[in-house]
Amino acid sequence: MIDIASICKCFEDDKVLYSSHARREMLQEELGAITDKEVFEAIQKGETITQYPDDKPYPSTLIFGLTNLDRPIHTVCAFDKDEDRVIVVTVYEPDPNRWIEFRRRRP
Repeated sequence: MIDIASICKCFEDDKVLYSSHARREMLQEELGAITDKEVFEAIQKGETITQYPDDKPYPSTLIFGLTNLDRPIHTVCAFDKDEDRVIVVTVYEPDPNRWIEFRRRRP
């Protein structure tokens, strides 16, 4: 299991790498680009939605959080425990038509 406190600490210590996919998604978000600051805010206030322990090369987790302006953000983070860093796999604003309270996928 990935501990959200470890992810928050990596963000606080600037031990975060963004994948090129995450950067593209952040820039191309339909409702306006998502900034690094917004990702940081959402992670700090975030909660784990789903764990993906079998993801390769590192286990990952889906985190839901709100920015300081209450923008909902989903962030998929992988944790590299050997390097004590987080890799942001993707970031997006969840579609309320596909998510119940941004925490559970609609059937």
